[in-house]
Amino acid sequence: MPELPDIVVYLEALEQRILHKKLERVRLSSPFLLRTVTPPIEGLEGKTVRSLRRIGKRIAIGFEQEYWLVLHLMIAGRLHWREPGLAAPGTPVKKLAARSREAATFDFDSGSLTLSEAGSRKRASIHVVAGAERLKELDPGGLEVLESSLEEFAARLTSENHTLKRALTDPHLMSGIGNAYSDEILYAARLSPAALTSRLNGGEIARLYEATRTTLRDWTERLREHAQGGFPEKVTAFREGMAVHGRYGRPCPRCGAKVQRIRYAENETNYCARCQTGGRLLADRSLSRLLKHDWPRTLEELEVMRTK
Repeated sequence: MPELPDIVVYLEALEQRILHKKLERVRLSSPFLLRTVTPPIEGLEGKTVRSLRRIGKRIAIGFEQEYWLVLHLMIAGRLHWREPGLAAPGTPVKKLAARSREAATFDFDSGSLTLSEAGSRKRASIHVVAGAERLKELDPGGLEVLESSLEEFAARLTSENHTLKRALTDPHLMSGIGNAYSDEILYAARLSPAALTSRLNGGEIARLYEATRTTLRDWTERLREHAQGGFPEKVTAFREGMAVHGRYGRPCPRCGAKVQRIRYAENETNYCARCQTGGRLLADRSLSRLLKHDWPRTLEELEVMRTK
């Protein structure tokens, strides 16, 4: 799922292409994509874009008369840009992943913005709302860490007792952080994803605060440089240069130990046991349930198991 750094770079690219431009036509291929009825999405046609903003992991495009088009890409949704005349209306964007298709296209007088979604499970959504109050209803209310003080961060982090992984990725607590960057943040902070927020001391909270701000800023700048002024087409949760996310079994760039993981639902948490948990392996629910007492507790026990 595109997270804060990806959304920021998307918005910067969109600002160059559609700000102060007129939306000429809307074409929806998926009837389930649009989650609102009033105002009708066709009512945006003929209106000019006045502003763009990020709401958590959503992209909000503001039009004349306080109309807003809000895009939530979820896991498999991606945006693409087509210059005028590059392809006829309805032509699939080149090099989309297999099984990816255009779910919506927005034709501006400057080009066409396309939303595609790969896979069979369609979760991306579009909302059309009128007025600031209706737009606010779509905001989960997470803290904007890059705009907050350490005191504000600490208060929000400890407002509920959760694991650090859950606290960082809960959109009601923290804004714009998901599975990928939470792994990188916790690695940078040298903290366990399973540590409870209620048990952190002041130094650990300060370390997490700085790691969160530094990680989000650094990756935003990396993605910005990678796009080089073009439209960001290769938006993915697995980036070259990430320390632990998506690097299960590969060496930790800091200590050389193999990166570990916890699998759950459709996601996984990646971490370095040596750097983040004092060498203790976190229980993978499915495997630990299967192995019971044979589940290794440390990296050393794991290595012994692998050599048998």
